[in-house]
Amino acid sequence: MSRTLVVEADGGSRGNPGPAGYGAVVLDPESGEVLAEAAEFIGTATNNVAEYKGLVAGLRAAYALDPQARIRVRMDSKLVVEQMSGRWKIKHPDMKPLAAEAGSVFPPDQVTYEWIPRAQNKHADRLANEAMDAGKIGKQWEPGNSTAALATAAAPARSAAARLADEAVATAEDSASSAAPAVGWGSPDLGPPATFVLLRHGETPLTPEKRFSGSGGTDPALSAAGRRQAEATAAALAARGTIQAVVSSPLRRCRETAGAVADRLGLEVRIEEGLRETDFGAWEGLTFAEVRERHPDDLDAWLGSAKVAPTGGGESFATVARRVAVARDKLLARYAGKTVLVVTHVTPVKTLVRLALGAPPESLFRMELSAASLSVVAYYSDGNASLRLLNDTSHLR
Repeated sequence: MSRTLVVEADGGSRGNPGPAGYGAVVLDPESGEVLAEAAEFIGTATNNVAEYKGLVAGLRAAYALDPQARIRVRMDSKLVVEQMSGRWKIKHPDMKPLAAEAGSVFPPDQVTYEWIPRAQNKHADRLANEAMDAGKIGKQWEPGNSTAALATAAAPARSAAARLADEAVATAEDSASSAAPAVGWGSPDLGPPATFVLLRHGETPLTPEKRFSGSGGTDPALSAAGRRQAEATAAALAARGTIQAVVSSPLRRCRETAGAVADRLGLEVRIEEGLRETDFGAWEGLTFAEVRERHPDDLDAWLGSAKVAPTGGGESFATVARRVAVARDKLLARYAGKTVLVVTHVTPVKTLVRLALGAPPESLFRMELSAASLSVVAYYSDGNASLRLLNDTSHLR
């Protein structure tokens, strides 16, 4: 009987594209013992390229241990997992050769791919950060590097987005308040803002039943009603003619909604991992009433604090706020002065609105956000943000 090995891999880019690195670890699935580690600073690259290079390194490390082993790859990159599983097409020219290289290490039938939340991929994430920290001070990663020591040496060159992404950030509130701009009218010469047109995806079969549907569940497609909503939204946005780019959560319901709009506008859909919905853990697929019945104490704690995660390893709203803030900053750097359609979910939209207003976490429970609704936030070059629209569904009537 062939042996099974677990490969966990991660990659990151401080700037996307920017200084990038990857990390990978090979584990014994029974004991959790670390059998091999790999990490490398790869210069300037995108997050996705770094993720793929981490995958290749992890597979090669596993092959060196046992070419006959069955491999379980676990990654927090939905893009890489879905592409390597054959469910998503690989369109980007930089990723095609890397995907082909990854696919050539083992016979395809020996490898399976599984998406895991970022919190479950900490070992590979740490290795990737160690490699990037080492690269910043002109060193190569070596086993036993101290992330903290290297980060201290490299700290002046690190970006705010990278710092926000670190696990050392205590809470989303701390990260938001530390960068909060002065409130006021601002200068009249700021130039055009970056405008995010925030579109919640269309209905899925779970939507009218009001079931928890996050990034840890079944990844449902749009229902017939949801497809009609997506087409109506596409027609309305095409008539306005202001959208210059389309960015989507990696989850299927968002990709389908974004695809309907992008096809009408003649644009490509860019995937941003940080825009995925909250992982609701054991609550995925349940109604609020069912969660109240099965996990009453956990639900009360979750409703009372943004730092509490759902039962069974889900994400707290504080965790979601950190990654959404990182995704926001990446998009602002890429699309300065442009109008971008951002297709995402309830929690990311509400979080972006909350952060723009400087509102407390409990405000998430005080916003209504319908399927296929539009909200708009403008971001100015002085750091101030302006909420222009919330939960508009006029295009659906």
